[in-house]
Amino acid sequence: MTERTVQTQAHAHAVIWIDHRVAKIFSVGLTGVSASAVRAHSSSPHHKASTSGEGDSTFLARVGQALGSCTDLLIIGPGIEKTKLMHFLKTNRPTLALHVESSDHPTEREIVALGRKRFRLD
Repeated sequence: MTERTVQTQAHAHAVIWIDHRVAKIFSVGLTGVSASAVRAHSSSPHHKASTSGEGDSTFLARVGQALGSCTDLLIIGPGIEKTKLMHFLKTNRPTLALHVESSDHPTEREIVALGRKRFRLD
């Protein structure tokens, strides 16, 4: 899967499911959902400790850019990448309201449901 956009809608609320390989971004609003994905560019077949996006130094910046005009963000995921993204966004987008929760590997529908619940859009 390459970077993709399913629908192009601007919403103030978004949910990101992230690990060291991919960030799945779901912009959630009363009128619908738009989805996109940002993949890490793998520079090595082996994962290196203390690197984001399998050694891709641009991964978190590209994820931050993909958020567009989002003002309220829920970050979920199974590992430490969500914490790295939170710290990156606190530094680079200080006005963004951040919420972080642990999560295994939910379906896309479950990710959207978590966002709707968090942002009280259901």
